[in-house]
Amino acid sequence: MQDINLWPLEGLDPLKRQSLLTRTEADLSLYLDQVKPIIEKVKKEGDQALLEFTQKFDGASLNLDTIQVTEQEFLDAETEVNDETLDAIKYASQNIRQYHEAQKPQEMVMQEVRSGSYVGEKYLAIPSVACYVPRGKGSFPSVLMMNAIPAVVAGVEQVVILTPPGPDGRVDAATLVAAKENGINQVYKCGGAQAVAAVAYGTNTLPKCSKIVGPGSPWMIAAKQHLAHLIDPGIPAGPSESIVFADDTVDGALAAMDLLIEAEHGPDSSAYLVTTSSRVAQEAISAIPQHWLSMSELRVEYSKTVLTGPMGGIVLADNIEQAFEFINDYAPEHLQILSQDAWKYLGKIRNAGEVLLGQHSPSTLGNFVLGCNAVLPTSGAAATVSPLSVMDFMKFMSVAYVTQCGYPEMAKHAKVLATYEGFDAHANAVSDKRKSLIK
Repeated sequence: MQDINLWPLEGLDPLKRQSLLTRTEADLSLYLDQVKPIIEKVKKEGDQALLEFTQKFDGASLNLDTIQVTEQEFLDAETEVNDETLDAIKYASQNIRQYHEAQKPQEMVMQEVRSGSYVGEKYLAIPSVACYVPRGKGSFPSVLMMNAIPAVVAGVEQVVILTPPGPDGRVDAATLVAAKENGINQVYKCGGAQAVAAVAYGTNTLPKCSKIVGPGSPWMIAAKQHLAHLIDPGIPAGPSESIVFADDTVDGALAAMDLLIEAEHGPDSSAYLVTTSSRVAQEAISAIPQHWLSMSELRVEYSKTVLTGPMGGIVLADNIEQAFEFINDYAPEHLQILSQDAWKYLGKIRNAGEVLLGQHSPSTLGNFVLGCNAVLPTSGAAATVSPLSVMDFMKFMSVAYVTQCGYPEMAKHAKVLATYEGFDAHANAVSDKRKSLIK
C-alpha cells in the first residue's frame, strides 16, 4: 500500500502547494458534457426519462405510480427503524430546529434614516425548494434534516425531497422517518443530474421548484450549473472535505481519528491534518492503521484513497502563521481545531464553512446533532459563501415610506443628483410640480 502523504510546506514547490488546494469538482468540464443529454432527455420526456435513468444508474425498476414515495412506504419505514435511531433523529431534529429558529429574522424591520423618512425590509419565504439527499455511498437521514428543517422553519410552502432509490426501488427507511418527523411528505425516488433537471423543468409527477439545495456528485453539480438559469442552485456543496488542525498540546492519535471522519465519505473526498508538530504528524501516521482496524472495508478503502492520493494526507507547517495561511487559502468545508486552548486560534481563521473548537467537538457532532448546519460550501467557496441557513430559504423586499414632513429634504437632494445624471423624469417627480398633484 502507498504510504500516507506527508507534505512539508516549507520549501514546497508553489505548483505543488496549489495542487493541494484542488478539489474533485474543481474541473467540471468532463461532467458538463456528460450531463447535457441527460438534461435534454428529461426536458423532452419527463417522467419516462426519470424511469429510464433510475433503471440505468440505480438499478431500480419503477413505474409512474412509484416515483413518489407512498403513504404506505412511510408507514413501513416507521416499523423498520429501531427506537434508538428514532430517538437520535428526534434529538437531532430538535437541535437543528432550535438553531435555525434563532436565525429567522423578524417579518418586518424599519428604521428612520432622516426625520419622517423610513426604510427597511420585509422578509418572505421562497415558494418551493427541492432538498437533495444522496444515496450512492450510504444512507443519509442527517442530510435530509440539515437541508429540510431550515426550509420548514423559514416557512417554505412546498418542500420536496429528491433521493435515489436502492436497487429494490425503496428509499432508506430512516430518511423517510426523518422527513415525516419534520412534516415533509413529498419524497421522490430520483437522483443525479436527472433529478436536478426534473425539478428545474417540472414533470407530470415532480413539481418545478424555485431552488435546489444539498450535496451531491460532480454530475449533480454539473447539472446545477447547466440549469442555474431555471433553478437557483444554492450554495456549492460537493464531495466532503476537511482540515483538522492540531497543535503540540494534543495526541496525534486523536488527530488521526478525526482526520478519518470526512476522509471516509468517499474516494472523491479531501482531508488534511495540518500541524506544526512533527510528533503529532508521526503519531497520526502510526495511529491511522490502528483506527482502520475498527472500520468497515468500504470506509477503509475510501479513506486510504484520500490520504494516499493527491487530495489528502498530513501537512507539516514550520509555524502557526504558515499553517493558517494554508488553511485560509484552502477555505475548508469543515475545520476542526484540536488544542487544549482552541479558542486562541479562532482569530486566525478567515475562511471555513464551520469551525469546531476543542477536543470534545469532532465533526461527527456537527454533521449529525449539534444543530449548526452541516451543508457547507466546498471547493474554496467558504471564502465568500456561508453555510446553509434559514436565509437561504427566504428573501427580503426593501420597504420605504416618506412622510409629508420628511419629503422636502429628501426631494431636494434627490433632484440635484437626478439633474446631474441627466434623468429628467426623475427630476420632475421630485420638483414643485409634485405638490400640485398630491391630494
